[in-house]
Amino acid sequence: MARILALDFGTKRTGIAVTDELKIIASGLTTVNTKNLLLFLKDYVKKESVELFLIGEPKQMDNTASESEVNIVSFIKKLEKRIPNIPIKRVDERFTSKIAFQTMIDSGLKKNQRKNKALIDEISATLILQSYLYALK
Repeated sequence: MARILALDFGTKRTGIAVTDELKIIASGLTTVNTKNLLLFLKDYVKKESVELFLIGEPKQMDNTASESEVNIVSFIKKLEKRIPNIPIKRVDERFTSKIAFQTMIDSGLKKNQRKNKALIDEISATLILQSYLYALK
């Protein structure tokens, strides 16, 4: 069985989350420097079976694309060329960073731990993946 891999794409860092093979649980995997992201994904899919890439789609409150969408579309084109056999879906990611930060507070992380932007990105990717899994049910 194959996994679903979700990305919270950023120009500096990208948070990554993945499902278990049964696609029941979404778990944070890591955060990768975005300039190394394609190489990381290429290596990951050699080791693990992935059936779908989910990529967050940042939108404004009025449902228009955010400024970062240009960078994401550029990355998607590169990903489609490098790993053409795995389809890509987009998922609305509005508020995931805020929810991720609140999750860190609710879980009791200390203030200096909550400054870890890489952890916020990883949690955001997990939230993107969880929302997709919930929508499937």
